Amino acid sequence: MTPWVFIALAVTGGMGAVGRFLVDGAIGRRFQTTFPWATFSINVSGSFALGLLTALAAGHLVSTEWALILGTGFLGGYTTFSTNSYETLRLLNEKRYVASLANALGTLLASVAAAALGFWLGTVIS
Repeated sequence: MTPWVFIALAVTGGMGAVGRFLVDGAIGRRFQTTFPWATFSINVSGSFALGLLTALAAGHLVSTEWALILGTGFLGGYTTFSTNSYETLRLLNEKRYVASLANALGTLLASVAAAALGFWLGTVIS
């Protein structure tokens, strides 16, 4: 890894984290429920973007370095598996079993479907 790729990873990772913070705040203000819609939306949209980016890189429309920088850096900072896990456990602790299961399985299924959709779209574009 070259020094500029390392620096770009660090910078875009920080930008992704800031993006997550802003999106989380915007969704949280709009939908004030105990279900973690913000984290759900962030993880699904990030999965879509990573699927799209992966297909664009496979089709040589995005370089390997930029795929690494944007995928690992920005999208790695943007998405958040740890928050999803915490929120699933929080819902369990509150005895909201259906919401907890919906959060855990719903995020998994929706994220994989979004990644597949993004990958498909990227192959169409490529």
